[in-house]
Amino acid sequence: MSSDETPNVPTTRNSRDAVRNKAQQVRAQQSRARVMRRIIIGVVAIVAVGSIGTAVAYTVGSSISKPELSPLGMDADGVTVSDVTLAEGDGATPTPEATASEAGTTATPTPDPTETATGPTEIHVYVDYLSAAASEFEGANARQLATWIEQGAVTVTYHPVAMLTASSNGTKYSLRAASAAACVATYSQDQFYDYNHELLTDQPEIDTDGRTDVQLADLAVAVGVQNPKQVRECIEQQDFVKWAKGATTRALEGPLPGSKDLKLTNEALVVVEGKAYVGAMGDPAEFSQFVLTTASDEYFGATQPTPTPTPVPTSTPKS
Repeated sequence: MSSDETPNVPTTRNSRDAVRNKAQQVRAQQSRARVMRRIIIGVVAIVAVGSIGTAVAYTVGSSISKPELSPLGMDADGVTVSDVTLAEGDGATPTPEATASEAGTTATPTPDPTETATGPTEIHVYVDYLSAAASEFEGANARQLATWIEQGAVTVTYHPVAMLTASSNGTKYSLRAASAAACVATYSQDQFYDYNHELLTDQPEIDTDGRTDVQLADLAVAVGVQNPKQVRECIEQQDFVKWAKGATTRALEGPLPGSKDLKLTNEALVVVEGKAYVGAMGDPAEFSQFVLTTASDEYFGATQPTPTPTPVPTSTPKS
């Protein structure tokens, strides 16, 4: 049976064209996908490189902006105090000795280093601001040290150190307090003694957080520092923390200034004319006697001539 109807199926050529068109569409899609992948990878790479570059720039910038600074106004990592004015009640004075009539014995006068010293006696005080012994020494001896300084009998040099950095619940109070003291020495040296005195006499307990940097700066402002803005920035930015570490290491290695072979052995050390004080930190009379004895030894050792032996006469036998 014949029919003029054509079957509803594509011809061979039409089929090939359809396949070719489909293939071209697939290739186009794949090509676009590859292009998008390249774009995405490129963007990610640019972002990653940019992030790394930013991190490196920040690190380098930070290291450049925070070099290891050294405080001004210090000699051998210490601040020499030449002018002191203490308020009434600050610091103890030696307890007067009993008189001969009261004690039944000969009275011993309170030592005065001005009696024998040919020049000012050098006293170096190494203080960790978390040290109970350093606080005890300051509280007991501040007034007599101030008196001797005013008389020109002694020079007193304070050396901030950080031996108890690990004893403040991770806040590194000793290190930060030493750095803060260096800030005051640099920008307001006339107030260093007052600041040092307050840090020692109003001291946080060991194994506590201690003062924050803001509180350390507030205390500096409270004692009347000059350049309070610079002092505050220095303290809060911990400008001299690296110096405090180095100063402590140098003291531990020795020799300490004015001595031949002394080294820092604990968080509170007092050195008089190169000799370490080993007496009670809270006994001003004992410390005063040590200063007098040391000054006398220095005086007589330097000035007293060596005695010349007197010839012993010999007898001449009679003939």
